[in-house]
Amino acid sequence: MTRFDADTPADRRKLFADAVTAHRNRGSQFLTVEAEPPRETLEFGESTEDGADAENADGDADEDADEEPAVPPWVQFAEKTFNLDCTDEELDRLHALLDDYPEFRVDARESPEEAEGTNVRISARSDANRLADFLDHVFTDVYDRDEDYRAWVTQI
Repeated sequence: MTRFDADTPADRRKLFADAVTAHRNRGSQFLTVEAEPPRETLEFGESTEDGADAENADGDADEDADEEPAVPPWVQFAEKTFNLDCTDEELDRLHALLDDYPEFRVDARESPEEAEGTNVRISARSDANRLADFLDHVFTDVYDRDEDYRAWVTQI
Protein backbone atom coordinates (compact mmCIF):
# COMPACT_ATOMS: atom_id res chain seq x y z
CA MET A 1 0.00 0.00 0.00
CA THR A 2 1.24 3.45 -0.84
CA ARG A 3 -1.51 5.63 0.62
CA PHE A 4 -2.90 5.57 4.12
CA ASP A 5 -5.64 8.22 4.22
CA ALA A 6 -8.70 9.23 2.24
CA ASP A 7 -11.55 11.72 2.63
CA THR A 8 -14.25 10.85 0.06
CA PRO A 9 -16.57 7.86 0.28
CA ALA A 10 -15.19 6.19 -2.87
CA ASP A 11 -11.56 6.80 -1.90
CA ARG A 12 -12.12 5.60 1.67
CA ARG A 13 -13.78 2.38 0.51
CA LYS A 14 -10.93 1.72 -1.93
CA LEU A 15 -8.43 2.45 0.86
CA PHE A 16 -10.25 0.13 3.27
CA ALA A 17 -10.51 -2.67 0.69
CA ASP A 18 -6.80 -2.31 -0.10
CA ALA A 19 -5.99 -2.39 3.63
CA VAL A 20 -8.06 -5.55 4.19
CA THR A 21 -6.33 -7.19 1.23
CA ALA A 22 -2.88 -6.13 2.50
CA HIS A 23 -3.77 -7.39 5.99
CA ARG A 24 -4.79 -10.77 4.59
CA ASN A 25 -1.78 -11.05 2.26
CA ARG A 26 0.69 -10.15 5.00
CA GLY A 27 -0.97 -12.32 7.61
CA SER A 28 -0.69 -9.43 10.03
CA GLN A 29 -2.21 -9.59 13.49
CA PHE A 30 -4.80 -6.87 12.75
CA LEU A 31 -5.41 -3.64 10.89
CA THR A 32 -6.54 -0.41 12.52
CA VAL A 33 -8.51 2.46 10.96
CA GLU A 34 -9.06 5.79 12.72
CA ALA A 35 -11.21 8.78 11.83
CA GLU A 36 -9.43 12.10 11.97
CA PRO A 37 -10.91 14.33 14.68
CA PRO A 38 -13.14 17.09 13.28
CA ARG A 39 -11.37 20.37 12.76
CA GLU A 40 -12.16 23.07 15.27
CA THR A 41 -14.45 25.66 13.75
CA LEU A 42 -14.02 28.30 16.43
CA GLU A 43 -11.09 30.56 15.59
CA PHE A 44 -9.18 32.76 18.02
CA GLY A 45 -11.14 35.93 18.78
CA GLU A 46 -14.48 34.58 17.54
CA SER A 47 -17.53 34.34 19.74
CA THR A 48 -19.42 31.18 20.59
CA GLU A 49 -22.98 30.64 19.36
CA ASP A 50 -24.43 32.38 22.43
CA GLY A 51 -22.24 35.41 21.82
CA ALA A 52 -19.84 34.75 24.70
CA ASP A 53 -16.13 34.98 24.10
CA ALA A 54 -14.05 31.82 24.25
CA GLU A 55 -12.44 33.17 27.44
CA ASN A 56 -14.27 33.78 30.69
CA ALA A 57 -14.40 37.12 32.51
CA ASP A 58 -11.07 36.44 34.27
CA GLY A 59 -9.35 36.08 30.90
CA ASP A 60 -8.84 32.35 31.42
CA ALA A 61 -9.78 29.82 28.80
CA ASP A 62 -12.86 27.73 29.52
CA GLU A 63 -12.28 24.89 31.97
CA ASP A 64 -13.17 22.42 29.19
CA ALA A 65 -9.88 23.30 27.54
CA ASP A 66 -8.06 21.53 30.40
CA GLU A 67 -9.74 18.23 29.56
CA GLU A 68 -7.83 15.79 27.40
CA PRO A 69 -9.10 15.65 23.83
CA ALA A 70 -11.44 12.79 23.01
CA VAL A 71 -9.85 9.78 21.37
CA PRO A 72 -10.93 9.62 17.72
CA PRO A 73 -13.10 6.66 16.77
CA TRP A 74 -11.22 3.58 15.63
CA VAL A 75 -12.03 0.14 14.28
CA GLN A 76 -9.77 -2.89 14.20
CA PHE A 77 -10.10 -5.87 11.89
CA ALA A 78 -8.41 -9.19 12.57
CA GLU A 79 -8.93 -12.30 10.46
CA LYS A 80 -12.74 -12.20 10.19
CA THR A 81 -13.61 -10.01 13.16
CA PHE A 82 -14.22 -6.28 13.63
CA ASN A 83 -13.46 -4.81 17.05
CA LEU A 84 -14.75 -1.37 18.11
CA ASP A 85 -15.79 0.67 21.13
CA CYS A 86 -19.22 2.30 21.32
CA THR A 87 -21.21 4.51 23.64
CA ASP A 88 -24.78 3.38 24.33
CA GLU A 89 -26.11 5.64 21.53
CA GLU A 90 -23.47 4.40 19.10
CA LEU A 91 -24.28 0.81 20.04
CA ASP A 92 -27.93 1.39 19.10
CA ARG A 93 -26.84 2.82 15.74
CA LEU A 94 -24.48 -0.14 15.22
CA HIS A 95 -27.31 -2.62 15.72
CA ALA A 96 -29.40 -0.68 13.18
CA LEU A 97 -26.50 -0.76 10.70
CA LEU A 98 -26.07 -4.51 11.15
CA ASP A 99 -29.61 -4.97 9.79
CA ASP A 100 -28.10 -4.06 6.38
CA TYR A 101 -25.36 -6.69 6.80
CA PRO A 102 -27.16 -9.93 7.71
CA GLU A 103 -23.99 -11.97 7.15
CA PHE A 104 -22.29 -10.09 10.02
CA ARG A 105 -23.11 -10.90 13.64
CA VAL A 106 -22.16 -9.67 17.09
CA ASP A 107 -19.95 -12.28 18.72
CA ALA A 108 -19.17 -10.51 21.99
CA ARG A 109 -19.93 -7.37 23.95
CA GLU A 110 -18.00 -6.25 26.99
CA SER A 111 -18.87 -3.30 29.21
CA PRO A 112 -16.29 -3.06 31.99
CA GLU A 113 -17.43 -1.00 34.97
CA GLU A 114 -14.38 1.28 34.75
CA ALA A 115 -15.03 2.08 31.05
CA GLU A 116 -17.61 4.36 29.51
CA GLY A 117 -19.12 2.25 26.78
CA THR A 118 -19.04 -1.18 25.24
CA ASN A 119 -16.42 -3.06 23.29
CA VAL A 120 -18.07 -4.98 20.46
CA ARG A 121 -16.66 -7.82 18.36
CA ILE A 122 -18.44 -8.61 15.11
CA SER A 123 -17.74 -11.63 12.94
CA ALA A 124 -17.69 -10.58 9.31
CA ARG A 125 -17.06 -13.21 6.67
CA SER A 126 -17.08 -11.38 3.38
CA ASP A 127 -14.99 -10.02 0.55
CA ALA A 128 -12.77 -6.96 0.96
CA ASN A 129 -15.22 -4.61 -0.78
CA ARG A 130 -18.15 -5.58 1.44
CA LEU A 131 -15.96 -5.21 4.54
CA ALA A 132 -14.80 -1.79 3.30
CA ASP A 133 -18.39 -0.68 2.75
CA PHE A 134 -19.34 -1.73 6.27
CA LEU A 135 -16.29 -0.03 7.73
CA ASP A 136 -17.12 3.28 6.05
CA HIS A 137 -20.71 3.07 7.29
CA VAL A 138 -19.49 2.45 10.83
CA PHE A 139 -17.77 5.83 10.77
CA THR A 140 -20.62 7.74 9.10
CA ASP A 141 -23.64 5.99 10.62
CA VAL A 142 -22.40 4.79 14.00
CA TYR A 143 -19.76 7.40 14.87
CA ASP A 144 -21.73 10.17 13.11
CA ARG A 145 -18.86 11.47 10.96
CA ASP A 146 -19.60 13.75 8.00
CA GLU A 147 -19.43 12.32 4.48
CA ASP A 148 -16.08 14.09 3.95
CA TYR A 149 -14.37 12.80 7.08
CA ARG A 150 -10.73 11.76 6.70
CA ALA A 151 -9.85 8.20 7.64
CA TRP A 152 -6.37 6.89 8.32
CA VAL A 153 -5.19 3.30 8.12
CA THR A 154 -2.79 3.46 11.05
CA GLN A 155 -1.70 -0.17 11.27
CA ILE A 156 -1.69 -3.09 8.87
